[in-house]
Amino acid sequence: MELQQMRYAVAVAEERSFTRAAERCHVVQSALSHQVKALERELGTGLFVRNSRRVDVTPAGEAFVIAARATLESAERAVTDAAAANGQIRGTLTVGLIPTVTALDASAALGAFHRAHPDVRINVRGGGSDEFISAIADGAVDVAVLGLPGPFSHKGVRAKVLAHERHVAVMPAGHRLASRRRLRLADLADETFVDFPAGRPGRAQTDLAFARQRLSRQVAIEVMSADLMLGLVRHGLGVALLTPQVIPQDAGLRTIAVVDGPTRAEYLAWSAFNPSPVAGAFLESVAAIR
Repeated sequence: MELQQMRYAVAVAEERSFTRAAERCHVVQSALSHQVKALERELGTGLFVRNSRRVDVTPAGEAFVIAARATLESAERAVTDAAAANGQIRGTLTVGLIPTVTALDASAALGAFHRAHPDVRINVRGGGSDEFISAIADGAVDVAVLGLPGPFSHKGVRAKVLAHERHVAVMPAGHRLASRRRLRLADLADETFVDFPAGRPGRAQTDLAFARQRLSRQVAIEVMSADLMLGLVRHGLGVALLTPQVIPQDAGLRTIAVVDGPTRAEYLAWSAFNPSPVAGAFLESVAAIR
C-alpha cells in the first residue's frame, strides 16, 4: 500500500467523483482508477460503489478514509518536522478565512509568507468560524481568521485578538432612515433584515445585541456572502448590520452608526497542541507585518 493510493482514495471520497478526484490530484482518470482498484484488491474489500452518475463510499471505505487522512497528515508532518530540524520550512499551510476578514490583509500576509518560504504550498479555504474551530482542533486547518461575538475559548485551539469592531447599519440610499446620523437598535426593530444564516457566528453578535435590548426582528433573507448581502440591500430587499470595513463606497448605500449595535472580535487562531513548523512560521510572519 502506497501513500499515493491513500491520497487517491481520500480524493475520491471527498469529491464523490473519479473525474474530479483525478483533476484534483493532477493525474489521468484511468491511472487513478487503476490505483484505487489495486488498493481495493490489496484490502480485499470495496471502498466505493460506482455507477454512471455518482460514487458512494462503502462502510469499509469510510473507515479506511478516516485512517488514511490521519496517515497522510502524519507523513506530511514527518517531512515538515525533518526539514524544520534542518533549518528549512517545507510542507503545506492550510489557512481558513471567513467571508468578512477585515483586521488582517490576508493577501499581503500570504504574499509575505510565500516570499519568505517559497517551498511551502498554500491552501486557502473559505468558510465559517465554527467549522474552522473544529478543523483546527482536528488538525485539518493550520491557521484561521475567526469572527466571533465575544471572548473565545475552545479546547485544543489558541487564539489572538486582531481587532474589536462595532457594526453599522447599511441601507439603500432612499431609505426613510438614510438621512440619520446615528440610530439605536429600537429604530431598526421593525425593519426587514438581510443577514447571515441563523446559528452562524457571523449572525450571532446581531442576534445577541437585539436580545440584550429585548427586541425582536425579522430576517427575510439569509446568505453567506457579505457582497451578496450588500447587493440585496442596495436593491431594497432589506437592511443589514455589518462592520464598516466590508462596506465599499457606493452611492446606492448609506451607512449609519448604531450606538447600541452589535460588536464582534476578530481572532487569529491556531492549534494549541504542537502546531506544525509551517504554522509557526506563518504566525511569526503575520506578527512581523502587523
